[in-house]
Amino acid sequence: MTNETPATSSAPKGLASRLLGVIFSPRATYAEIVARPRVLGALAVVIVVIAATTYAFLSTEIGQRATVDQQISFMQSMGMNVTDQVVTNVESRAAQGKYFSAVGIVVFVPVAMALMAGLLIGFFNAIMGGEASFKQVYAVVVHSGVIGALQTLFVTPLNYAKESMTSSTSLAVFLPMVDDTGFFGMVLGSIDLFRIWSTLSLAIGLAVLYKKRTAPVAWSLLAIYGIIVVIIAGVRAALSGA
Repeated sequence: MTNETPATSSAPKGLASRLLGVIFSPRATYAEIVARPRVLGALAVVIVVIAATTYAFLSTEIGQRATVDQQISFMQSMGMNVTDQVVTNVESRAAQGKYFSAVGIVVFVPVAMALMAGLLIGFFNAIMGGEASFKQVYAVVVHSGVIGALQTLFVTPLNYAKESMTSSTSLAVFLPMVDDTGFFGMVLGSIDLFRIWSTLSLAIGLAVLYKKRTAPVAWSLLAIYGIIVVIIAGVRAALSGA
């Protein structure tokens, strides 16, 4: 038995209305999404926006140079020995990065969202006693991805202007004096305002779907996000200091 939300008497929201509704009126929009779970249109928009924007950025010399700098910085933070040969190899592959990134997004995004939906339905259904269908949970997850697509549109021009892949919407922006190679700096650099927004949007959708209060769901998801950020930052800090 699935957690069926009674359909409203009004006409179903169109794709554009749902996408804008996630941003401006999430609770009412998620109620519509739960009642009539549709995935393909929203998923296609999220994938196309992220893939196309990333492809366009990486097609530029600035984007390719920024990607090289980011990869080298990441390898150094992981304690790798970055030789001249390694740098040459990274630079030689920069021009092809736009293709790999675009294809990776097309493949990874729907799979990652499906895995997230599976984890969420496993927790809320198996542990919390919910009765939502996978299609309902997947629809909520996919529509929350609209915030991620919006982030790409917002951040990419900023990255182009400053010729860097460093997030322009992370907490590190507000504390530039903190060393970004240290543990605290890595934590700040990994906490992104758009990701927080996306997490809150997902929490609203899940609360509507499972008829729960939004606050506990939101705090739980944010806590998991924070734990993941701290673990990754701790591993990177340990490796870079090794």
